[in-house]
Amino acid sequence: MDTLLTTAKSPILVKHSDDKIQSFSKSSCNPIKMNPPCTLKEAFISLTNNLNDQETHYTNRLDDAYSLVLERCCTKKSLSQVKQIHTHVLKSCHVVDTSFLCTKLVFAYGKSGSLLDAQKVFDEMPERTVFTWNALIGAFLTNGEPFEAIQLFMDMNMLGVCSDASTFASILKSCGELEDCCYGFQVHGMAAKLGFLCNVYVVNSLMGMYAKCNDSNSAKMLFGRLDEKTDVVSWNSIISAYSASGESLEALRLFRELPIFTVVPNAYTFVATLQACDEPLYLVFGEEIHAFLLKSEIYRDMHVTNALVVMYAKCGKMKEAASIFNAMDEKDSITWNSLLSGFVQNGLYDDAVSTFHKMQNAGKKPDKYSIIRMISTVGRLRSLLNGLEIHAYAMKRGMDNDLQVCNTLVDMYAKCCKMSHAESLFERIKFRDKISWTTIIAGYVQNGYHSRALSSFRQAQVNRIGSDTMLLASILQACSELKLSSVVKEIHVCIIRKGLYDLVLENTLINAYGKCGCVDYAIRVFELIKVKNVVSWTTMMCCLVQNGLANEALDVFISMKEIKIEPDSVSLLTLLSAAADLSALRKGKEIHGYLIRKQFVLRGPISSSLVDMYASCGSLKNSFNVFNSIEVKDLVLWTSMVNAYGMHGMGKEAVCLFNRMAVEKIRLDHVSFLAILYACSHSLLIDEGKAIFKSMVHDYGLNPWPEHYTCMVDLLGRANKLEDAILFIENMEINPNAAIWRALLGACKVHCNIKLGNFAAKKLLDLDPYDIKNYVLVSNFYALCGQWDDLDYIRKKMRQKGLKKDPGCSWIEIKNKIHVFTVRDKSHPESDEIYDKLAQINDVLKRVGSYMEKDKAEMLNGHSERLAIAYGLLKTQGTPIHITKNLRVCDDCHTFIKLVSKYYECEIIVRDANRFHHFGFGVCSCKDFW
Repeated sequence: MDTLLTTAKSPILVKHSDDKIQSFSKSSCNPIKMNPPCTLKEAFISLTNNLNDQETHYTNRLDDAYSLVLERCCTKKSLSQVKQIHTHVLKSCHVVDTSFLCTKLVFAYGKSGSLLDAQKVFDEMPERTVFTWNALIGAFLTNGEPFEAIQLFMDMNMLGVCSDASTFASILKSCGELEDCCYGFQVHGMAAKLGFLCNVYVVNSLMGMYAKCNDSNSAKMLFGRLDEKTDVVSWNSIISAYSASGESLEALRLFRELPIFTVVPNAYTFVATLQACDEPLYLVFGEEIHAFLLKSEIYRDMHVTNALVVMYAKCGKMKEAASIFNAMDEKDSITWNSLLSGFVQNGLYDDAVSTFHKMQNAGKKPDKYSIIRMISTVGRLRSLLNGLEIHAYAMKRGMDNDLQVCNTLVDMYAKCCKMSHAESLFERIKFRDKISWTTIIAGYVQNGYHSRALSSFRQAQVNRIGSDTMLLASILQACSELKLSSVVKEIHVCIIRKGLYDLVLENTLINAYGKCGCVDYAIRVFELIKVKNVVSWTTMMCCLVQNGLANEALDVFISMKEIKIEPDSVSLLTLLSAAADLSALRKGKEIHGYLIRKQFVLRGPISSSLVDMYASCGSLKNSFNVFNSIEVKDLVLWTSMVNAYGMHGMGKEAVCLFNRMAVEKIRLDHVSFLAILYACSHSLLIDEGKAIFKSMVHDYGLNPWPEHYTCMVDLLGRANKLEDAILFIENMEINPNAAIWRALLGACKVHCNIKLGNFAAKKLLDLDPYDIKNYVLVSNFYALCGQWDDLDYIRKKMRQKGLKKDPGCSWIEIKNKIHVFTVRDKSHPESDEIYDKLAQINDVLKRVGSYMEKDKAEMLNGHSERLAIAYGLLKTQGTPIHITKNLRVCDDCHTFIKLVSKYYECEIIVRDANRFHHFGFGVCSCKDFW
């Protein structure tokens, strides 16, 4: 697309200027009309005739004949023939005006792509005119060296050479190419001082420069000052300026005003106007122009058809773009690149690859822009083999030294997860720019090398590489993964100081603060965003959910709906996660209903999230219904359903489903095996668990994660095979982590294995002495075993380290509202009724079930899950009571809930920090092991 814009706009700005100013004769050195059109062959015949005619040797006709041949060589970009003519001129004794022909040679070498030869001829000239300087300036510009063109212009002024209209046209175009508005202002001032603002070609060039610098106001001011608005190039320039600045309606309005000023649009008018229609909102206007062009001869112009291809591609209408492309008799590199870009922009990467092959089969050599697009395509396809092939092709064509190509290759290797290749290529880049550093840092972040990303960022700062929004967004992501809140704050200060605030960075800051646990900072950044988009709201909700504030996330969603912002699929996935965390079944069902009403496709992440949500809310039946309704099931969906069975203690059903996955030839991964091993451990399926673990290693070649080892230790421990568990730990290929020792200690507590429990407790506290969960587990073990001295020592250690046990918290959803209870909570509006109900329950259990002595019952009355159950019995009749607790249910409360389910004949589903407990008829699904 960039190529099309550059090529399409250039003729609008300087086409007339090139034709009328750059073409000059040796006799007058003044603008003249182009020589009569002829082919290169005819020009050579004319030169030969003049050489054979003795009368021309002492006239200007021979010089004109050489000039004509050189002009035809420029048209064909025939460098070898330009060199032949140069040799012939040097040997000729009959050249009248050497300065004129040398100027023509500079121009011809520049147009033929040989800057070195152009500079050499220029440097050897004893006398140079303004036309000579213009020729070399044009050569730099033609060959993509606008900065050198400006440098030459400065040298020209220092030497006192007076500039003409052509000089200003070229230099202003150079400023536009560099998007250097500052120098453009200076050239504007110089042109005004020398009286060139009355020259329409200079004014058009000024408007073109401002258009490329996204300064449509200055372009508009220049256009408004024109005395006569009859020059079509002026209209092309202003329409192009508005199109470039995104003011499409204004560009289209000007296009419609052309008949009022009796201006006949040309091909470049339509190119500029079509660029204003490259958004879906204005596509209808583009289609109207297309319909008009079909009846016009202008439709044959390649610039116009290229612009149509780009317009349809940018509006996502690739079928129409391809149709125009296929109907074109002649296609240049811009045409092919435009179609390639369209396929890439619309995610049709396979079509892009196919088009690239068709381009080669058609005999078109891919240029730099084609190669860049293909590198980008294979990167998105993560096709390393194709990436290596294109890299090799770029090397053969000598493009591997181009900075833009190298940056794109680094990005491709990063996307293909080959950071070693990306690093090697990055190190070989001699002159790295901001994009180079941003690309390698983003690659590190994408591949999980967050520390390296931070190190590279520091190195970029040392090398004085300026920070932009993309670079800072990448490094913020790295800091969020490393939980470096202090660095996030440093970058936040840098953003404020440099004035780099934009919506993307603000959203990234919310995410970074959220992942670092700085919720207050995240909320503050969110509140300061003036115009929030759906990403802002979604990121804020996600931040709250990640930090255990799911209820607050639901409140944010309500606020979002109040200001009429429609949630997208990511927002709804976050909401499903919040509903799952709260076990808010009714909320989850509402979200599910919304998904159906808004016709979201229930597949991929949405379907697996629904399965997880229903399972987390205790509704396994709904989980299976969602799973069963999806025709094409992916690995994540299968795994989610296996995990759902496992968390509800239905190990046999989980194993049956897992075996179906093997039959369906689903390629299993680490997460799938983790889900099934978890299910086996919670259902005491020892043989099945051992077989599955063995299959993972030997049949699938997957190296176990620490979590897999933890599941196996937990499985053996639950089955009271503690000696096998410790032997398994000793034979592991990795060092046991805290989770593994916790699993073993938990099993020792249940099975009262004091010796092995003390060993596991010591290992656990030595390995992770700052996690409160470890101290609580060890304390409970010592209390159970009657090791009071050890218990006092542990409690003393906890006080010294400032560790406090998280307070117990339980919640229940009643009539679409979440009711939260803490230990000995009396803040609820119906607190008196709740405690009265709890006293009644204790009396019933004591009378019919010989529950426990009064003193202990009074002490345990304040436990949050009991308060939630009492409230549930008050408010529900005949429906299951769903309770969620943030900690593990204690032994006494577990017994209490079993008795309530028996004597009140109700179903109680409790989700604690470990698993789900389904209570009914006095028994629990966990079989008293959790």
